[in-house]
Amino acid sequence: MHVTFRQLRLFLALADTGSVSAAARAMHVTQPTASMQLREVADAVGVPIYEVVARRVHLTQAGRELARTARAMVDEWASFAQRIDSMKGLTRGRLRVAVVSTAKYFVPRLLGTFCAVHPDIDISLEVLNRDGVVARLRENLDDLYVMSMPPDDVDLDDEVFMPNPLVAIAPAAHPLAARRRPFALEALRDERFIHREPGSGTRMATDAHFRAHGFAPRVRLELGSNEAIREAVAGGLGIAVLSVHALGHRGTRDGVAVLPVRGFPIRSAWHLVRPRGKRLSPIAEVFRRHLAEQADARAAR
Repeated sequence: MHVTFRQLRLFLALADTGSVSAAARAMHVTQPTASMQLREVADAVGVPIYEVVARRVHLTQAGRELARTARAMVDEWASFAQRIDSMKGLTRGRLRVAVVSTAKYFVPRLLGTFCAVHPDIDISLEVLNRDGVVARLRENLDDLYVMSMPPDDVDLDDEVFMPNPLVAIAPAAHPLAARRRPFALEALRDERFIHREPGSGTRMATDAHFRAHGFAPRVRLELGSNEAIREAVAGGLGIAVLSVHALGHRGTRDGVAVLPVRGFPIRSAWHLVRPRGKRLSPIAEVFRRHLAEQADARAAR
């Protein structure tokens, strides 16, 4: 089987964009050239590697296997280039990180301090809901992944690097917001709750906590973003459970208040994960250490 490295990169561009024309643009070749090169790849493999349905490219099973193999080869080559640059005293390359949406409140700051030390590194940051990050993790599309509830059906290298406490919030004018002494979760029995969508890390931790305490919340809304939930709570639509990272330092200035509910904050943590056995590039390894150091400094503060 004879396929060039450039043809593999073109095929990966096709897999990522879902379009021959978009792949051609990404690789700076004409569409006829891209089509010819992709036909040569398919001929070399010997079975169809993609099909076009409703003007959209869909990889076949063989195509998905080829994409995984090609991505591993391209990643290994990039890692080799970084090691050579390191021998030359250079630090440059590309770092790919995927994070769940709640992590967007602190990961960009950590990336900022990292880039201040390594200005020649390009960063690709994907911010998605948990399902989206898990999908990228399964496909091994990034160097590292940040989430609070890693999947238990994927073999992972998993590091806990920072706590992620979950708190109950209410409108600032809510009578319970004036309480200073902790009160039982049962006091919220008649309240309406605003939840994150099913499958999110916050929702999974909240549901587990409520089940453990025999508490069945009356759910009014399910929303897919922390900002929407915070605004809904501020608007008086109900009670919610959110990560303290989603509140920042705003507190009641955003019209919400943290409730002193007994058993809260719910203990959760941020995990830095990657597929088991995945060899990190030099840049990813440096960022992994940077993340741990910054998390320790943040905890000390």
